[in-house]
Amino acid sequence: MSKILQNHYVLAVHDLATNAEFFGKLGFEITSKPDGWIFVQRDNCMIMLGDCRGSLPAETLGDHNYFGYLLVSNAQEFYDEVCRNGVPIHHALADKPWGMREFGVKSPEGHRIMIGEVLAR
Repeated sequence: MSKILQNHYVLAVHDLATNAEFFGKLGFEITSKPDGWIFVQRDNCMIMLGDCRGSLPAETLGDHNYFGYLLVSNAQEFYDEVCRNGVPIHHALADKPWGMREFGVKSPEGHRIMIGEVLAR
């Protein structure tokens, strides 16, 4: 059976530069700027930001504006890093009953991302 090797997300955004800057604060780096796009990557995760000014704003989608869950090796370190970079926290870092230490952030346009670490069992 074929394995998934990497996560790529495609996000429709109204403002490419603002969103690329936001993901930069999460430690992502711009890897490519094809016409109408900015691709950002950190480790094995790529996010392809597409210029979609006519799309519905993510903020209006309620629970459907969650687009990803990033599994990290150390949630506390990641949390500390994004806090130092001034990223607004949507859900505070906490240990959850489902065995994860996790927190959430929200992009300037309302795309929500959860970031978590598996707790030792």
